[in-house]
Amino acid sequence: MPNLEDLTGPIVSSEHLASGALPALSEIEFGLVMLNHAFSRWMVRCMAASGVPDLSPVDTLVLHNVNSRGKPKTLADIALVLNIEDTHVVTYSLKKLERLKLIKSGKRGKEKLVMVTDAGADACRRYKAMRETLLVRSVLSTEVSAETLSEIAARLRALSGHYDQAARAAASL
Repeated sequence: MPNLEDLTGPIVSSEHLASGALPALSEIEFGLVMLNHAFSRWMVRCMAASGVPDLSPVDTLVLHNVNSRGKPKTLADIALVLNIEDTHVVTYSLKKLERLKLIKSGKRGKEKLVMVTDAGADACRRYKAMRETLLVRSVLSTEVSAETLSEIAARLRALSGHYDQAARAAASL
């Protein structure tokens, strides 16, 4: 039986990483791992319940990004906004979404653009309605303010910059 005093430390997935100068960072990382997997499951299941099964989390993110603001997007635009380094991942999703007739492609000069189709926009509307009913209502019931959520989001975006910088440094070793 574990000693209860041993269980009072930070909640992490890798205790050895939490033994350094900033154990709280390991707590954030474990929270991000849990959140990432839960968010991925949510996107896949919400899209399926919205009538579009078999989309991956990346496919779902790409579809919503293409639908955003009603403007055509380039591959580079999508990869930049979603912070996807490997453009082949986005290219694969775009081909899949086009095959499913959720997006269509066109050109502006020599530049390839993608835009959402009516079917894709409808899928996004159904996803949004389901999100409002199943997720937003639940989060609202926690009484966490919109300001607090916005502050957390800003801190996560800033933290992503530290990870990107550290990744560049590690790649140069």
